[in-house]
Amino acid sequence: MTEQQLAVSAAKRLTAPIRAMRPRQWTKNVLVATAPLAAGQLLRPDVLVGVALAFVSFCLVSAGVYLLNDVRDVAEDRLHPKKRFRPIAAGELSPGAALGLAAVVGIGGLTLGFLTAIPLGITLVVYVAIQIVYSVWLKHLPVVDLAVVASGFLLRAIAGGVATGIYLSQWFLLVAAFGSFFMVAGKRYSEMKHLGADVGTRKSLTRYSESYLRFAWMLAAVMVLISYSLWAFEYAGPSPLFGVPWTAVSIAPFTLGLLQYALEVDAGQADAPEEVVLSDHVLQGIGLAWLVTISLAVFF
Repeated sequence: MTEQQLAVSAAKRLTAPIRAMRPRQWTKNVLVATAPLAAGQLLRPDVLVGVALAFVSFCLVSAGVYLLNDVRDVAEDRLHPKKRFRPIAAGELSPGAALGLAAVVGIGGLTLGFLTAIPLGITLVVYVAIQIVYSVWLKHLPVVDLAVVASGFLLRAIAGGVATGIYLSQWFLLVAAFGSFFMVAGKRYSEMKHLGADVGTRKSLTRYSESYLRFAWMLAAVMVLISYSLWAFEYAGPSPLFGVPWTAVSIAPFTLGLLQYALEVDAGQADAPEEVVLSDHVLQGIGLAWLVTISLAVFF
């Protein structure tokens, strides 16, 4: 091995603990801001602080969960074309070191959550408990595994509300629940289409078919659009700016965003939702348009 190769190997081992915590996937934790945003209170200083602390808490706790999962799934990950490069599967981080790091960041995240707000701490405990049961048992059960993974997204959305004391409406919970299920069903569909059911990376895939998963993510997309539209038409905020019903207007970019993401799902490119969000510039543009219209509705 050359000196350059040795230097690269040493650098990989030094950065392995950070990479093993999957910092790119922390973009999911932005969901903690959705409840304060929908309530029009995100810009309040105390709410911003609560959202920031909830974000950091979830980053730490979810990083611990990722480490635990990668230790348990190391054999399956080594069969996956992308996951085999994760530090634990690649042998850059030992399972023992990963478990120790998981304990440190997990306890740190839970402590920060309880110090921020008791309901936030409880939400984090529920998230960790569900993820551990999922990793040990539920991940092998079809349909149930979709619901459990979707619950992780839903709990992130709930965390922002309980951390800041903001009421979570029935419409918000429905949009968050079906939106989460849409992403997870799309993730499984992409895995099925891209890798196939018999590759050995996920046992539950052997119980699914492409047609079933397509039905699941399409059904979830319809339900999330209906729920969002009902909220938008019934929104009872202050007098709209310039007399324009901005929440109703926001349905257009929201629908386009769903369609753009569905395009990635249908092509089998949505097995990593965070990668889609970070790489699809069209989706980013549509998301910005939605953010502007919803901000005009709730802040002005």
